[in-house]
Amino acid sequence: MTYELRDISGSVVVITGATAGMGAATARELVGLGAKVVLNARNEGRLEEIVTELGPDNAAFVAGDCSDPRVCRLIATKAKDRFGTIDAIVANAGIGMYGSILDYSDDEVNRMMRTNYEGTVHIIRATLPTMLEKGEGDIIIVSSVAGFRGGGDEAIYAGTKHAQVGLAGSLDRELREKGVRVALVCPAGTETEFAIGAGRNSGDPALSNYLRPEDVAFQIVSILRQPRSVRTHIWTLWSMNQQS
Repeated sequence: MTYELRDISGSVVVITGATAGMGAATARELVGLGAKVVLNARNEGRLEEIVTELGPDNAAFVAGDCSDPRVCRLIATKAKDRFGTIDAIVANAGIGMYGSILDYSDDEVNRMMRTNYEGTVHIIRATLPTMLEKGEGDIIIVSSVAGFRGGGDEAIYAGTKHAQVGLAGSLDRELREKGVRVALVCPAGTETEFAIGAGRNSGDPALSNYLRPEDVAFQIVSILRQPRSVRTHIWTLWSMNQQS
């Protein structure tokens, strides 16, 4: 008997950090399966470009900083006004900076901490009530393998990812009986513009050994397509050429 995945056509999915890399790849995969997406990032021009690519009948956007709870409430309102509901949230916005704990300015460090953790908390708080009203939904938090063991050049970044891991574990215990599944997707290094100029260099041959954004997008979509009788919680991903 063939295992039947859920049909997610018509589902409405909010994605933060959606203009490039894993967020954009996830949006494309979802729209290809008939879902509707509401996208968020800071760069309005790039959001307009991806909505044009995906089609205005399939995608909408709200530009702004998702660590600001007011922006997150605008995103949730846009999803409900445009597509009628919210079925899932992919909390993907993230900033990476590699180096010593002393290498970056106070403003740079605070921006990373706020984006990676506060941005996750506030987009969940804004979108969750709609899912609770329906008695079902999905929260997918894109963290990192650094959330389990950080390297010597990523202490602050790893701390934000550890925070996401703790948040996801508690949310899973809080929400599972209410019909909302919580999954944590933790990729190793992925070939995106993430941390370029902040510890990674564009064109570095080592990036060719990393995961691709589409690898992570596939895992996110696989979680959403699981039958609602099933929940999975922690997904870790490495390329074949990366050390685990």
